[in-house]
Amino acid sequence: MHNSIESNDILNRLPKHLLQFIKPQNYEDYSAIDQAVWRYVMRKNVSFLSKVAHKSYLDGLKQTGISIDAIPNMYGMNRILKDIGWAAIAVDGFIPPNAFMEFQAYNILVIASDIRQLEHIEYTPAPDIIHEGAGHAPIIANPEYAEYLRRFGEIGCKAISSAKDYELYEAVRHLSILKEAPNSNEADIVNAEKKVEVLQQNMGEPSEMALIRNLHWWTVEYGLIGTLENPKIYGAGLLSSIGESAWCMTDEVKKVPYTIEATYKDFDITKPQPQLFVTPDFAHLSLVLEEFANSMALRKGGLSGINKLINSNALGTIELSTGLQISGIFSNVIESNGNPIYIQTSGKTALAYREKELVGHGTANHLDGFGSPIGKLKGINLAIEDMSPRDLAAYNIYEEKIVTLEFEGNIKVSGEIITGKRNLQGKIILISFKNCTVTHGDTMLFKPEYGIYDMAVGKNIVSAFSGPADLNSFDLITHKTASQTIHIEKSAKRLELEAFYQQVRDYREDKNRTISRTKVLEQLIEKHPNDWLLPVELYELAFKGDEKTLCDSILKHLETIKQNRPEVGKLIDDGLRIIETEQMRTI
Repeated sequence: MHNSIESNDILNRLPKHLLQFIKPQNYEDYSAIDQAVWRYVMRKNVSFLSKVAHKSYLDGLKQTGISIDAIPNMYGMNRILKDIGWAAIAVDGFIPPNAFMEFQAYNILVIASDIRQLEHIEYTPAPDIIHEGAGHAPIIANPEYAEYLRRFGEIGCKAISSAKDYELYEAVRHLSILKEAPNSNEADIVNAEKKVEVLQQNMGEPSEMALIRNLHWWTVEYGLIGTLENPKIYGAGLLSSIGESAWCMTDEVKKVPYTIEATYKDFDITKPQPQLFVTPDFAHLSLVLEEFANSMALRKGGLSGINKLINSNALGTIELSTGLQISGIFSNVIESNGNPIYIQTSGKTALAYREKELVGHGTANHLDGFGSPIGKLKGINLAIEDMSPRDLAAYNIYEEKIVTLEFEGNIKVSGEIITGKRNLQGKIILISFKNCTVTHGDTMLFKPEYGIYDMAVGKNIVSAFSGPADLNSFDLITHKTASQTIHIEKSAKRLELEAFYQQVRDYREDKNRTISRTKVLEQLIEKHPNDWLLPVELYELAFKGDEKTLCDSILKHLETIKQNRPEVGKLIDDGLRIIETEQMRTI
């Protein structure tokens, strides 16, 4: 099998900084127990979800080539997904929300390639291939939903985060890893849970990313569709949870119409959801998304937009009315009458127009930050960007002229104009000065000894968003997580159990029919008396072969397990019911 990353046309479009999150799937690392877990969950889900899932789910399973009997191979999936314009990549657990959204914008399905432990077969807080592959992939075969997902990614990756958002992401990632690791200390889990809880209770004003993440959760992950009285499941979290998919259909879970109000409904990733939102159709999802996007700094800009970027303490961009884009870490804004009149970045900054860096204005040219007035000149109704060449000459805004430009809000720029840059419409977007002084009242903002002063031209900020305008302006390949998924060395006992599972799998797949299933059962009872899933698989083979004696022996053993481990009783009963129901369908 493949253990490297195989590209395709859709993956080839990805910017370089997203490649840092992709890892090989390493299909051969899946054990026969992992395959049995996948098979059990999928058989149970398909059996139950055929009644309660949106019709796109079963149709999508066929279209995306996801098998009930084997964990999907990413490369096989990609050969089929490309027909609907999508691709899949493997990652290690949770990745940062902005990156996750950006993958979606490129029609890439992000799949955590690890699979949950047998002990967590009903639900895991960690993203795994059951959740991602069997939950997300089938529904994207629906064109309306696929476009919603792409558009969500496009808008979501521009959402501005707060400094606390990333801290919470790392804490949730760490908790999910601990909960899924086979050798985790209970005290470590409790401490990790407390940290997540404390962070969640002290996030302050929710950021754009926190709000849009709520929308993602209540739709993409935990969404219902149809009517309040008879909803169907389409959210991947429900489609991949054999416990919660059934529970959410009961009256114990409150159902409410999906509106923009879902933005303000928080969730707890570690627990089943007590309330779910129902959308009437997939088109309605896009309407709510656009309603939220209209509230974002991406579309509103202004003082609130620049303040969001300052509070994020992360790389972001503002776009001025001329189309000039300033990317960097914003550190300060001077305001007057509720409007920004001067903005300042710290550290590396780049200037761009239409997402393309301006020649001579990359981070090498603006290593120590960038500051510029925003707005109109004092006492002049005509903004600089709207001035004709004759107007510019009249106000001495001309090459080699020494000029003092006084802006509204008491910002003054005095110096000798060197040159200017214009956009495609002919509007001037940047003016460069030498021997320049910039002041705000008595405060000095720029001195002649600092060098050339580049003044951005724009009467207002029309947009503010996360990340750079030109992806090539900054080194974005810097992601390092505080925690990695835990893979421990398997014990001899575990390897022995995996070998029993492999024998049964080989028998079912006609790779080795010489195996004595009676002997496997005897050894299992002797050496692994508490394992319940392999006896269920053995029962399936015996039941189909009408081997009554073997069936009775297996059922007797399963009854003993149910007495010793009552918590797996329902899992056993459900597995047996599926076997018997499937057999009845073939008669």
